[in-house]
Amino acid sequence: MRAFFRDQLGLGRFTASLAGLLQAAAMAWPGTGQAWGSLQIFSLLILGLGLVRCARSPGSVRGAAKAAASQTGWFATAWLAGSFWWLYVSMHEVGGLPAPLAVLAVLALAAALALYYVGTAAAWVALVRHSGWLAKPVRASALFAALWTLAELMRGRWFTGFPWGAGGYAHVDSHLAVLAPWLGVYGVGAVAAGLAMRLAMGGCRWRPWRDAALVLVVCAALKAWSPAFTASAGVGQVELLQASIAQTAKFDVASGVRDALVWYDQRLRQSAQPLVVAPETAIPLLQRHLPEGYWRDLQAEFAARQDRLALVGVPWGDAGQGYTNAVVAMGPAGTAEYRYDKFHLVPFGEFVPTGFRWFVQQMQIPLSDFTPGPLNQPSIAWQGQRLALNICYEDLFGEELAARFRVAEQAPTALVNVSNIGWFGNTVAVDQHLNISRMRALELQRPMLRATNTGATAIIDHQGQVLGMLERFTRGSLVGSYEGRMGLTPFVRWAAAWGVWPLWCLGLAMVGWAWLSGRRKVN
Repeated sequence: MRAFFRDQLGLGRFTASLAGLLQAAAMAWPGTGQAWGSLQIFSLLILGLGLVRCARSPGSVRGAAKAAASQTGWFATAWLAGSFWWLYVSMHEVGGLPAPLAVLAVLALAAALALYYVGTAAAWVALVRHSGWLAKPVRASALFAALWTLAELMRGRWFTGFPWGAGGYAHVDSHLAVLAPWLGVYGVGAVAAGLAMRLAMGGCRWRPWRDAALVLVVCAALKAWSPAFTASAGVGQVELLQASIAQTAKFDVASGVRDALVWYDQRLRQSAQPLVVAPETAIPLLQRHLPEGYWRDLQAEFAARQDRLALVGVPWGDAGQGYTNAVVAMGPAGTAEYRYDKFHLVPFGEFVPTGFRWFVQQMQIPLSDFTPGPLNQPSIAWQGQRLALNICYEDLFGEELAARFRVAEQAPTALVNVSNIGWFGNTVAVDQHLNISRMRALELQRPMLRATNTGATAIIDHQGQVLGMLERFTRGSLVGSYEGRMGLTPFVRWAAAWGVWPLWCLGLAMVGWAWLSGRRKVN
């Protein structure tokens, strides 16, 4: 029996790792940025086949669970490392961390996060054996979907959360995308996981493929006959700025800082659009460090006009009150002051987790210890629209954006994301982040206006379609129109009220059902 598991593990390492890399590529195919939902399901199908083989193998539950856990560890580590390998660029090429340590850090993070999925695999094998659900593939598949979703939720919420690369993002263009305004990205990922396991448990027989086809038919019907959850709130005009300043020069006073101050000052003043947006830390200095009169004169330029508003990314604060990663509004005289402070900070990049200051000190990363702003900050009203700001990877947390919709009458009509993905170079991170923003647009049925330093600067409509986009790593501005929306999707309604707790409860209820089924079988 030991030889059996040893052979299975030896065979499974390469297959599981390859399947994990396919899962990573499904979110944004390298070179094109295309999301492939079918590839994501196929990669999970490969993993599912291995887990089913482990569950059906002779021998103890403990041995089967160990085999499943090992296989999933290889899968998840490859998937996660393949999803965010570009962290190496920020740590080594930008931050100056020695290359071996940067590689080790990426692999260590991937392996640590993979433990959630290792636990999922072991629990699934143990529970299907305990409950007798190997003979009930629909229940077993639903159990896998529940456990997989619980792992995604743990990764996305615990220890500040890092949900980058979640399986649901691969479906922004797939048939399952129609479920996003109902279930959100985690719900979409759960359906995909259930489909993959249903196919894995059925092999080449007709019935599982029929069940999968039924799900796709339901999705097609929803797409054709789903009610219009939102209506137009009018059309606005916008200009999105992209300076394309290399991250290695961004905080160099003699090059990147001077370049940013000159270019953004010119573009903000020259813009003829009612709304102009500059990206995260477009102005890379605190106000007191700016040239004399720079900030005052720029504000005066917009105060003198009645038809223009600028949203500018800038670090804000002082040593006494703390520093924030902020977006500041500049508008006509008499307009109320507005500032958005980033709530969900990036570990190591924007705050130092307890016990890891030694690690951060190995890198040269400025502005790495911000104070978070409050969760539910108000939108800014402008020309009939309510604009909800979010900074960089805050748009990974759909449930946090949904919290801003709790009061329907004050709900945002459009979302504005300012980012700086220049930290990660010209990598697939740019495409991945674009698809993340597209998923948020689908969930909330709101347009997303993205102003970034190096890309992807884009206008996304409320159906997740890119209406216009600047070429990445080029300097310029994107001028276009966007249609604000009013009304609430089902996802917004439940996520605004309860966050992701309904998914936690459903997942745990499914686990409890499997456990109780086994208890009744024994009794």
